[in-house]
Amino acid sequence: MNVTSASAEEVLDQLGSRPQGLDPAEARSRLARVGRNEVERVTGVPLWRRFVGSFTHFFALLLWLAAGMAAAAEIADPGEGMLTLALAIVAVVLVNGLFAFWQDYRAERMLAALEHLLPQCTRVRRGGQVLEIPVAEVVPGDVLLLAEGDAVPADCRLLQSFGLRVNAATVTGESLPQGKSAAPVAEEDVLHSPNVLLAGTEVVSGEGEAVVFATGPRTEFGRLAHLAQTGGGGRSPFLEEIARVSRVIAVIATGLGASFFLIGLSVGLDLFGAAIFGIGIIVANVPEGLLPTVSLALAMGAQRMAQRRVLIRHLPAVETLGAATVVCTDKTGTLTENRMTLQAVWLARNRTAGPPEQLLRPELPTDRRLLAVARWCQSLKPKAGGGWLGDPMEVALVEAAQRLVPDMPEPALLGEVPFDAQRRRMSVLRAEPDGPWLYLKGAPEVVLAAATRIATTTGDAPLDETARRAVEEAASGLAERGLRVLAMAARPLGKHDCDTADETELVLLGLVGLHDPPRLGVAEAVAAARAAGVRVIMTTGDHPRTALAVAREIGLVTDERSVLVTGERLHRMSEAQLRLVLSAQEIVFARLAAEQKLRLVRALRTMGEVVAMTGDGVNDAPALRAADIGIAMGRSGSDVAREAADVVLVEDNFADIVAGIEEGRAVFANVRKFMTYILTSNIPELVPYLAFVLFGIPLPLTIVQILAVDLGTDILPALALGAERPDPDVMRRPPRPRSQRLLSRGLLLRAYAFLGLFEAAAAMLAYFVVLRTGGWRWGEALGPHDPLYLEATTATLCAIVVTQVVNLFVCRSEERSAFTPPPARNPWLLFGLAAEIGLIALIVYTPWGNVLFGTAPLPPAAWLPSLPIALAMLVADELRKAWRRRRRTTEADRGHRQVAASSPG
Repeated sequence: MNVTSASAEEVLDQLGSRPQGLDPAEARSRLARVGRNEVERVTGVPLWRRFVGSFTHFFALLLWLAAGMAAAAEIADPGEGMLTLALAIVAVVLVNGLFAFWQDYRAERMLAALEHLLPQCTRVRRGGQVLEIPVAEVVPGDVLLLAEGDAVPADCRLLQSFGLRVNAATVTGESLPQGKSAAPVAEEDVLHSPNVLLAGTEVVSGEGEAVVFATGPRTEFGRLAHLAQTGGGGRSPFLEEIARVSRVIAVIATGLGASFFLIGLSVGLDLFGAAIFGIGIIVANVPEGLLPTVSLALAMGAQRMAQRRVLIRHLPAVETLGAATVVCTDKTGTLTENRMTLQAVWLARNRTAGPPEQLLRPELPTDRRLLAVARWCQSLKPKAGGGWLGDPMEVALVEAAQRLVPDMPEPALLGEVPFDAQRRRMSVLRAEPDGPWLYLKGAPEVVLAAATRIATTTGDAPLDETARRAVEEAASGLAERGLRVLAMAARPLGKHDCDTADETELVLLGLVGLHDPPRLGVAEAVAAARAAGVRVIMTTGDHPRTALAVAREIGLVTDERSVLVTGERLHRMSEAQLRLVLSAQEIVFARLAAEQKLRLVRALRTMGEVVAMTGDGVNDAPALRAADIGIAMGRSGSDVAREAADVVLVEDNFADIVAGIEEGRAVFANVRKFMTYILTSNIPELVPYLAFVLFGIPLPLTIVQILAVDLGTDILPALALGAERPDPDVMRRPPRPRSQRLLSRGLLLRAYAFLGLFEAAAAMLAYFVVLRTGGWRWGEALGPHDPLYLEATTATLCAIVVTQVVNLFVCRSEERSAFTPPPARNPWLLFGLAAEIGLIALIVYTPWGNVLFGTAPLPPAAWLPSLPIALAMLVADELRKAWRRRRRTTEADRGHRQVAASSPG
């Protein structure tokens, strides 16, 4: 059934209804057949399964295994501290699992926002009587009675319209209220048809009657709800990378643990001893503090973004925003203010265009009459506390007229013919002191057709072909600037001739151009994004000419090679053609439907892009969720858009996205810094176990002492690295490619094969110095509670902490000096350093620390062996950084010389 082209009578007949509405019994029967008018829930993974899954992924299972083995060891040999180890590992698994579950749980709240957007009750005519019924009981064939302020509960076809205008921005993306009429039209797309009202839209003015043809999931709103629930984009690139890091580390730890378990058996250890040895290897290689530290670092990044008016709803989005290679942005309310202003006028009296304040002279009769049309030809209602309710274009005209002529007396309203989509004009009859006047405004071509004269400096003149061409050229010129153009006309009526329907023999007074200005700072933000290698693509439901004009104004389009694609053209494109279009540097998409925004996101992701999508309406929700990162508007955005998004802009300012990108890039760099810091300590934790098996010495480091480093002394310094400020050049580099690994070969080599070897040497040196000083001889056994053994393992632990103190500064940058910028610029660094030193002091020099971690108080001399090695580690890494900086400078100079050599002339 084509509801748009059929007459009202035909639509009623096809739906089995009539002007008096459905019979109540028939309405109940249809409700039983088609179901309630509600948004359909898509069945997903049950909440309990997602909860369990947060604690049963591979990394968690590995830790559960280690905890189980530790508990078994405690049962077999009580009092060895294995119970403490088991409890500590279980705590790590629980903290990580609860955090992961909370991230996933947010999706459950999205549908509630969709349901609340729809009205709860509506008025229908059934059996000739007007009833108010719950929206959920509306069925196809019901005749709805709609008036100003009503929300439309279902998709319906207008039967009668009396000045009806509807705000459909949340569903179609249109920036202004649209006039509606009941007449049949050739337009088959219900999204833009002037005789169709869509569920979830709102009546701005007028009233009408409409027959319902779709309810619940069959409405356009229901389709959007379905897309919003099923259009998820999967895990963010950062989460995928963290999962990969977890898998790599887990595989390494498991392999080494199993291998050394077998080695332990082969060198004569009993089954229990070999099991403890295997657990130690696993615990030494699994950085238990990594996931909590990542979570806390992301939370700190989210806090810094909040200070820059960017709210993070989904913590991994902190880093994902920094990885974005493409930002797809809506226009209205995102790049622009969604507030119309009178930007220009074209005066018929002297054929001149320019700003209204400069050209309009209220003392001139023709100009004063044009201002009277702007002020009184409207259907606005006063807003409590000041301002106006109604069409933003009319608000802009009234405010401009009030600004130019503050004391304009209001003439009595004698009659009105409201605006509608078919007439494309509005007229009012006002009782002026010199008699009644007809004031009219509308589309230029419509007003030109009704006008016969044009205002001049010497009075009215016939509107000949030359004058008509001048008006048409002026209208085109204003439209090319992206302005909404209206023509203003008027004519005096006789005292007894007060027929407002007689919109003929008009005098054309001029044209006005209205503008939705770009937000402050948007042009600079677009330029900054381009400098950072991030493409900005406009994706709007608005008119192509308006979209292109705004794109030029903000610098998004700078040359003739830019591409403008309408939704209609996009519909005809194949996937290969779309990918070819998306490879252009400057692209504007206009008149897009929700599915098309979703298609763009999926196509870009297929091309390997990391996609950020901004939006504010219900129609944007599916694409927001499908993107790598969804960005919703905090002020103008709908609840649905905010629930679907990962990030919310508090001030709806596109410029804040650039600040978020900078912070996001800093987060990725900082995560690499503290990963290097955390992984470095794995080597001095692993080497003692190798020495224990290969050389038959007493175990230099216990498992509980490993946890003292991984979950104690390392945590706050690692967080301090996560709080480092962005590198000054971070926004002058392109985004990191999706293929770039967090756990790269270079990072592993630096942590394990370079810095870690220094730390292992310091740890083993401190261990043997204490043993030799205490009189130990090679091959001599030491009991786990022997004072010399406790002191020696404590020296090993302290040496690791001392070298990690130096490593804290070493890991501040991969290339810059450890002391650039000065450490004092990051208060967290000094706090983490103090916390690390304070915690090791408590572990070593307090009775409860000695009991809990198997330590003993150290004499000052036991700290000295690790200091020269720690200093050597710092010097060696400074030399490595200097070599890298010099190599990078050399490569850059070589590149400049090659460019200069290849340049003509």
